[in-house]
Amino acid sequence: MNFYGIRAIYRFEMARTFRTLMESVAAPVLTTSLYFIVFGKAIGSRMGDIDSIGYGAYIIPGLVMLSLLNESISNASFGIYMPKWAGTIYELLSAPVSWIEVLIGYVGAAATKSVMLGMLILGTARFFVAYQIAHPIWMIGFLLLTAVTFSLFGFIIGLWADSFQKLQVIPMLIVTPLTFLGGAFYSINMLPPIWQQISLFNPVVYLISGFRWSFYEIADVDVAVSIGMIFGFLMVCLTFVWWVFKSGYKIRR
Repeated sequence: MNFYGIRAIYRFEMARTFRTLMESVAAPVLTTSLYFIVFGKAIGSRMGDIDSIGYGAYIIPGLVMLSLLNESISNASFGIYMPKWAGTIYELLSAPVSWIEVLIGYVGAAATKSVMLGMLILGTARFFVAYQIAHPIWMIGFLLLTAVTFSLFGFIIGLWADSFQKLQVIPMLIVTPLTFLGGAFYSINMLPPIWQQISLFNPVVYLISGFRWSFYEIADVDVAVSIGMIFGFLMVCLTFVWWVFKSGYKIRR
């Protein structure tokens, strides 16, 4: 294992974050704060509790997941796309680092930035609404696992994209709508039975449900199923990245 190569990629990607703090950190935190103000205070104060949890506190896990998914995908996709766009990807491919070392460097940095942002958003939420975390270890585990999985997914998007516009297509047209429809602002048990069944085909439901369980011990689906779905998606992404580097698809031609 070439730890020097991994560290070089990781440090380069982390340095890019600190050069763009306004875009990387301040903007997502400000956007999420507006959600807390509008939904947690203005609207939440006029809504009843959900499963004995105040609405403002209930939506915290969903809002954290909304930011975490978007930032994980964005950080990882942009990180690997830039070498492709600048033409320096060939230097990376010819360097004495394997595909798994490249993956660890880029995905590790993207996941680190996303987890930092998630923790910052949780801290910011304290200024707007009181909440408790019933299982802090599980909460951190879900946070890490989700950040790594969707950073890996973002890495795939960065390999696939051949323009800056394509970097935004999947996050904006697929991931964000799935997050809003995945129980970020409501429990799927509030839906009619047919829509509850349809919602179970939305993978984001399992992420938000498991994460919310770590806060309040309530979940729309079984926690074990949520963990299994995340690991399943992680393995699919790993397999696809292995195939991309083996075949050279989108990176060598």
